[in-house]
Amino acid sequence: MADRKLRSNFTPGTTPWAMRRAQWSALGLTDEDLEKPKIAIVNSSSQLASCFSHLDEIVAPLKAAIEAAGGVAFEVRTAAPSDAITSAGAAGQYILPSRDLIASDIEVAVEGALLDGMVCLASCDKTTPGQLMAAGRLNIPTIIVACGYQPSGVYKGESVDFEDIFRFAGHVNAGRMTVDELAEMSRCAVTGPGVCAGMGTANSMHLAAEALGMALPGTTPVLARGRRMWDAVAQAGSRIVALVDEDQQPRSLLTGAAFSNAVTAILAVSGSVNCLKHLQAIAVEAGCDADVYRLFEDLAPKVPLLTDVKPNGDTQITAFDAAGGTLGLLKQLGPLLDLSAMTVAGVTLGEAIEAVTVDEDVIRPLDKPLATHPAIVVMRGSLAPDGAVLKRTVADDAPLAFRGPAKVVHSREEGVAAARAGRFAAGDVVVLTGLGLRGSPGMGLTSALMFAIDGAGLSASVAVIT
Repeated sequence: MADRKLRSNFTPGTTPWAMRRAQWSALGLTDEDLEKPKIAIVNSSSQLASCFSHLDEIVAPLKAAIEAAGGVAFEVRTAAPSDAITSAGAAGQYILPSRDLIASDIEVAVEGALLDGMVCLASCDKTTPGQLMAAGRLNIPTIIVACGYQPSGVYKGESVDFEDIFRFAGHVNAGRMTVDELAEMSRCAVTGPGVCAGMGTANSMHLAAEALGMALPGTTPVLARGRRMWDAVAQAGSRIVALVDEDQQPRSLLTGAAFSNAVTAILAVSGSVNCLKHLQAIAVEAGCDADVYRLFEDLAPKVPLLTDVKPNGDTQITAFDAAGGTLGLLKQLGPLLDLSAMTVAGVTLGEAIEAVTVDEDVIRPLDKPLATHPAIVVMRGSLAPDGAVLKRTVADDAPLAFRGPAKVVHSREEGVAAARAGRFAAGDVVVLTGLGLRGSPGMGLTSALMFAIDGAGLSASVAVIT
């Protein structure tokens, strides 16, 4: 320990050494502290949304765990975009670039200060990929801590969560639900902090982080503020100091095998299609030549659907969590995975899943899947020669062919209004233009149109191209 060379320790007597000593002494650090591993606690926190409203209270116990393990912790803050809140402006076009902003925020603070390692507090959709991109770019010991999904509520005797709010807003648009009913449902849907309680982008990317080996095994998904979240925080604080001692760098984990494992896991839960672009961006930052789109294309026919977490089916994220979570899923997928891939816990994936028990009613075995059709389909043709992506639910086993008249709309607002006015009919192909990168901060969001079409009762009879 005493002989280890830390990049955060400068030659005594030099200007950087003197400036650092002056600043950090004023923060209360001792001479002994100045020799310890310096760990960044990357806090993508904000009070704008419940997604990450609890992250600030995680910092103190995490800092204590790092200090108990022999390190010194510094909190670093980044942008904290919420798809629910910061998607209002510019038709949602601030959301995707925020992922890259988070990665750059981390680079400026952590690489600028030459800290030795990071524990990243992951929450809403773009925080996890942004933090993983930074880990690959900086290539210093890193652990991703998924800070949990939000508890959901009850409306008129039925379970309701944030995913339902999206869907039923489309029903209001179609006149099938009143504004007052939606308002009351909205008050019931989210009863505490955390990410959306379904297999949306946030939980999909938390799952992917664990499958990549960048989150401690068994730490996704977890209930925000639940006992297992706090256990994960304590474990990460202890383990990150050991990772610095071992000099285990993210690029040794973010290999082709790891990305193949993550893609397999996402396919098995019919995860968010946003994972394609996020995993590809992480691979690029990690210097890994994995072609994530090709992995999805090649693996999709081989990976069955093993669970149907909302919005893909009726299973609650709490049931998936209790059934074994990501580690249980990986256990069931074992024959399709590279079990020699390493994890931040210092064990292989095979060792991590060895003693896991799984509720096979919720997470099915490979020989008894819920469905065998591909959950995410990469299509290539004259419309999209470089590829397009189609998402399918567990119940969606319809033929992959559709022909009909094109109904073109030029914004999500125009599309929602068109659905309300009855402009779309069964057999139509709705084409939404203007969501590309040109002339905007980034790609826009289409969810409002999707749910307006669902609200009009056309989700199974209309094709949508964006």
